Amino acid sequence: MSESTTPKPKLDLVILDCPDALALGRFYAEVLGWELEEGSDRDWSTLVPPGGGLSPDNPDGRATLAFQRIDDWVEPTWPGGAHPQQFHLDLATGGSIEAAEPGVLAAGARVHEHQPSDDGHFKVYLDPAGHPFCLIK
Repeated sequence: MSESTTPKPKLDLVILDCPDALALGRFYAEVLGWELEEGSDRDWSTLVPPGGGLSPDNPDGRATLAFQRIDDWVEPTWPGGAHPQQFHLDLATGGSIEAAEPGVLAAGARVHEHQPSDDGHFKVYLDPAGHPFCLIK
């Protein structure tokens, strides 16, 4: 097969480790307006994005978020420390961080003390499990 006809994999799930998959799934469901997949529980939870997730029956579906309980969970440290974040999510606000912030705070996020944006293009928060995420303009 040539490079132009070689099938490319599609991003299916982004899985976040956490102490309680159902609690973190509920947080992101509220923040994003997505539904929790039926059967989600404390050990494993998956969100269903608008239009559905990627599957054999929905090959044009969207990537989604899933959450996996880890017994010895340790909250990430950021911007440095013994347990670095390793990844973070950027959530687009459509231009107004200020308008989106009350919703993420009401869902259980907290504003991170370290705010590296000089121009206000993004703001850093922590989800209930301590994962950093950003609201971006």
